[in-house]
Formats: sequence, C-alpha cells, structure tokens
Amino acid sequence: MSMIAAFYGGKSILITGATGFLGKVLIEKLCRTSPDLKVIYILVRPKAGHTLQQRVSQIINSKLFEKVREVCPNVHEKIRAISADLNQNDFAISKEDMQELLSCTNIIFHCAATVRFDDHLRHAVQLNVTATQQLLFMASQMPKLEAFIHISTAFSNCNLKHIDEVIYPCSVEPKKIIDSMEWWDDAIVDEIAPKLMGDWPNTYTYTKALGEMVVQQESGNLNIAIIRPSIVGATWQEPFPGWVDNLNGPNGMIVAAGRGFLRAIRASPLAVADLIPVDTVINLTLAVGWYTAVHRPKSTLIYHCTSGNLNPCNWGKMGCQVLSTFEKIPFEKAFRRPHADFTANTITVHYRNAVSHRAPAMIYDIYLWLTGRKPRMTKLMNRLLRTISMLEYFINRSWEWSTYNTEMLMSELSPEDQRIFNFDVRQLNWLEYIENYVLGVKKYLLKEDMAGIPEAKQHLRRLQNIYYLFNTVFFLIAWRLLIARSQIARNVWFFIMW
Repeated sequence: MSMIAAFYGGKSILITGATGFLGKVLIEKLCRTSPDLKVIYILVRPKAGHTLQQRVSQIINSKLFEKVREVCPNVHEKIRAISADLNQNDFAISKEDMQELLSCTNIIFHCAATVRFDDHLRHAVQLNVTATQQLLFMASQMPKLEAFIHISTAFSNCNLKHIDEVIYPCSVEPKKIIDSMEWWDDAIVDEIAPKLMGDWPNTYTYTKALGEMVVQQESGNLNIAIIRPSIVGATWQEPFPGWVDNLNGPNGMIVAAGRGFLRAIRASPLAVADLIPVDTVINLTLAVGWYTAVHRPKSTLIYHCTSGNLNPCNWGKMGCQVLSTFEKIPFEKAFRRPHADFTANTITVHYRNAVSHRAPAMIYDIYLWLTGRKPRMTKLMNRLLRTISMLEYFINRSWEWSTYNTEMLMSELSPEDQRIFNFDVRQLNWLEYIENYVLGVKKYLLKEDMAGIPEAKQHLRRLQNIYYLFNTVFFLIAWRLLIARSQIARNVWFFIMW
C-alpha cells in the first residue's frame, strides 16, 4: 500500500501554474495514483474565446491523460478551475471562490512562474516574487492547510559554483524591490536591473532567488518546502516515455537540429548537461508534499532535483546520442541531416556562422511565399538564435548541488512508494532516455507520423545529394574564378595537371 497515494486521498489541493508543463504532469500523476482525492483547484487565467471548462477539457482530453481517463473516468469532476490572474492584486479571484479556497485547501503546490530568461524585470518580479508573497498570505488564512510546496529552480543560485540545500540571501531585500516596482517607471527599471542582478545572468534566475527569500521571510507557522529542479525535460517513464508539449529549453534545440535549421551551439562538451525528467520532478514533489505534511519539519527544507551529482551526462555525450537518433528517426520536412564535430571547447553542428542558421529559413520562407502562404521561418529562427544565446551561460558551465535532503527523503519511503514515486535519477539510462526524448518531440510535439520515417530518410538523402552537388558546383566556380584572376593559382593548377 502506498502511503503517499493514500495521503492525497480525500484532499483538496490547490495548484498554480496548472496549465504549464510541470502543472499538467502533476495533475496527471495525482489523479492516476490518488483517484479518490477530493478536488484539485487550478488557477486559470481567462483567455479570449475559451471558457475555463474548455481549457480544462483541452488538458484532460490530451494524450497525457489517456491512462487517467481509464483509472478515473470522472476526472472532469475532480478538477475545479478558478478564474485568476497572478498579475493582479488578490489574483483577481472572486469573493466566493476565494472563500472556498481559504476554507477548503489542504495542500498548495506553487508551480506558477515566468520562465522566460529575457523577461522584463518588472514582470518577472510580479510573477516570481510578488505572486509568491500574495499566495503565502492566502495560505496563512487557510485553517486546513497541511503543506505549502514551492517550486523554484536549481539555478536560482547559479552565481555560485557549489550550491547547498539552503536559502542564500540577495543583496537587496525582496520587499524593497516589490515596493520599488510600484513607483519606478520602465526606464529606471531598465537602468537599474543590471546592478540589481549582479552575477545572476538573467531576470528569471534572479527573481527565483528573490522568491525563495520571500518564502523564508513570509513562512510564519506554515509547513513549507522548496524544490529546486534543474533543466526539466521530457518524461522518463510516466505516464509513458518521451512526452513533451512545449519548445522550451532543449526541446526547441532538438526540433531545430532535427529540421536542419540549427547548425551549431556554442557549448563545452565536458560540461554537465543537468537535465532532469519532468516525471522525476513530480514524483519528488508529491513525496515532499507528503513528508512535509506528515512529519512537519522544524525548518523549511530545500530539495535539489538534479542529475549531475548522482548520474552525470555531459553535453558531448548527449549531443552524440541526439544525432545518432536523428539517423534512425529523421524528422519530416528536414532541410539537412545534421552531423557533429566535438572539440575541447565547443560543440559544432556543421557550423560556420549565423548565416548558416538563417539561410535555410530564408529559403523556406521564399518557398512559402511562392506557394501563397505566410513566411514565418526567419522569424522563428531569429527567436531560436536568441534563445540559444541565452542558454549559452548554462551549457558552458557545471555546478555542484548537494542532495542530502533528497537522499534522506528517498530513504524514508517504503519500497512501494520508491517504486510508484521514483525520483532516483541514478536508475536513469541516458542513452535510452535521449532516444525516447527525440522520439517524443517528433511524435507528441511535432505530431509527426512514425510510419513516415522511410520517406523522411529518402527525403534527407535527396537533400544531402543536392547539398553535396551545390558545394561541388560552388567550389568549381570559385576555383575557376581564382584561376582567372591569380597567376599563383594558375601555376599551381598547371603543376598539378602536368
């Protein structure tokens, strides 16, 4: 009998960020393992043309919830969407909904955040700091609340090399920054942002560090825990391998490389690619929720959900496996078949400069224009290049995260819970995981038919032949022009021929 699954039975659970990647997997796992839970409240921002129930139905009817619909046929009745906007005071929740949340909630999973690295500091502070403060104030008014679980990031302290499971202070108190954002105009915020962030590379990591300080300062008598996942990737095991639904992080790079648009990334092959499967994060999250509510630790515990210290995989090894998978299962509509050269300081995927990235996109846009469709690839490529530029900080460095609390929690679980809520990343086979990852991107994100792989291979062979022919013709023309203009080149040519 699973103690964790039984714990969530009959509980009323509030989840922020429920429509995001982490939130969806969290809802799925809860409903599948604890189908007798009472209700899951999810805060959903109103969206033009869609009712709250339509947005919930869209999530529940997706491929991700296939097993849940079998185990819990009335899953629609278990999820209660509440209109809310984390950018507004009190989240713009109605009085009736607020009263229900305050009087009924047993567990809070705070997953909501802006994960954009280049987000404006004002917006990042609002979602990652102020919203956390407001949610903690709500939690302090909930008489039935048993645990508050805050999802942060392992990179909240990426300005350090070694990171322990503690909350590190920032140079400026988060309350002062929150107050300042109310009267500073955008020009002042833009000017002062670099000084505030200091060694932090972007507004995301900086405001997540501030959010942790808020949790520490505003916790009061609440039972709180913080989880710090590293780079969250596709599912490892549950509900099936390779599920992914967004272009964030590695997903966008896999798509771009598979389609032949991405020709290079500037990364250190020996740097640890601290990727962590999303289902591993969720299993740890649910275990932490149980432990925090039942054992009530005297202080706020931080749990690192990372792979680098327990089962490291560097970017060089990962890149090789991704490209190896492309050979077996090429993407449809690919422009070139990527290949890689690995050197001491950089990973190059047939790279010269940014033009080699944009050229295929521009050619494809011309094709779209000629066929009466809207050109879009150049815009997407520019966005991708900006994203990769922001990721370079993380793919050229390695960090050391202590995992004492995470390993302690693992030892506290029964064998049954260790199986059902497995977050032991040491069991992860990276080669198998990366292959399933690429397959998942192709199948679930791009919606490509796996039966089309033979045609895709033929398509890539044709493109490769065209590519070689183009290079040969280009070389011959360049050589002919060189001979015509250079006496030295002519002398070399005559020497070779005679």
